[in-house]
Amino acid sequence: MILINFLHVGIDDTDSPEGMCTTFLASQIINQLKENNVSIDGFPRLIRLNPFARHKTRGNGGVSFKIPLDNDIELAKEIILNAVGELSMFECDNTNPGVVFYEGEITSEMVDYAFKAIYEIITIDEAENFANKIGAEIHKFKKGRGIIGSIAAISLPLEDFTYELLAYRDKSKYGTERNIVRESVYRMDEETYPETFENIDYAEGYMAIEPKTPCPVLYGIRSNTVDALKKAFEMVEVEEDIVDCQIYKTNQHTDMHIQKADSIDQLRKFGCYEIIGTVKTLPKIIAGGHMFFHVADETGSIECGAYEPTKGFRKYVEDLRPGDVLRLFGGINENNTFNIEKFQLLEMNDVEYKNPLCKCGKRMTSAGKGKGFKCKKCGYKIKNNDKVEFKIDRNLEEGSFYETPVSARRHLSKPLCRMGFE
Repeated sequence: MILINFLHVGIDDTDSPEGMCTTFLASQIINQLKENNVSIDGFPRLIRLNPFARHKTRGNGGVSFKIPLDNDIELAKEIILNAVGELSMFECDNTNPGVVFYEGEITSEMVDYAFKAIYEIITIDEAENFANKIGAEIHKFKKGRGIIGSIAAISLPLEDFTYELLAYRDKSKYGTERNIVRESVYRMDEETYPETFENIDYAEGYMAIEPKTPCPVLYGIRSNTVDALKKAFEMVEVEEDIVDCQIYKTNQHTDMHIQKADSIDQLRKFGCYEIIGTVKTLPKIIAGGHMFFHVADETGSIECGAYEPTKGFRKYVEDLRPGDVLRLFGGINENNTFNIEKFQLLEMNDVEYKNPLCKCGKRMTSAGKGKGFKCKKCGYKIKNNDKVEFKIDRNLEEGSFYETPVSARRHLSKPLCRMGFE
């Protein structure tokens, strides 16, 4: 058996809200490498990190790929660094690219680092010290914050994974309306779902494969298999040039950011969790359309939020009642509110207690503390002080999952159509 060693390459933090995309930059690099007879092994990887990171780029994702060491490694490094220097959005204050080169096996401490970058917050100094410890070569542009995600993109194992095909548009089109034939996307979704997913938000009429930013991406299709991506790509029609196309292996839609917590007191700010709790307060909507309620267990309580962009999801939240037991998936924001991504109704409280009905059909009222009930209509009295249990109709089903719509879903959130894939 021949052991092939690799140069692992990680790139992150090259884009800005005004343009560029680290995946496009990586695609350009891969094209230049191929033109110079430098090959990469397998698919490049797109790794999404902690969605609550304070200084994240648009999607908080780093890119990595592997180059077999029998290639011209020095030439490869030169091509990579030149491309990052030429294409990154340096004019944006929050764009601080980082490139990491690493040769050798991915160690357990590197894996631990990668999960920490998904679960917690890592500083630039921490990342640089870790890179020195493992013998990685780092290149910082400006503040070099991108080395944080670059190391993680190299190090993260992918047991559950998806693929994303990204089609890129001509530079002259950046910032203009994308010319995607809407009907073709609907046909593609009908024929390839659930192998492809997140294509369309039907409730909102939202074409989710189309970015809303002035970046190089024309559209992106997500799938469980490469074959389904290729079929989908052939079906989507556009009325502008596609200048490049790249498939990435990714941790998107795997719930990799979700940690299982045994109790509410274990939850920490900027972390993402799966937690079981009992609804304690009725959901209330506030100005702006956001909805909040509290869940609790024996260790404490926490406020939960379903925000206006989640649209129809709030109707499910609105039907929750005190006593419902939920399995919640989401993350803790800067206000210590649990932002809900999806929930499962484990136990449903479908009863309420009311004063008994009189024999005349009128609802009785209290006759005074400890004195039972009386009827204001006919005067009938009973000495029993117990209220009567009534079944109520609910719009939710016990055991069922409810998720935010495609238009409001995080990159890492696992849609219900992928539940069980792990």
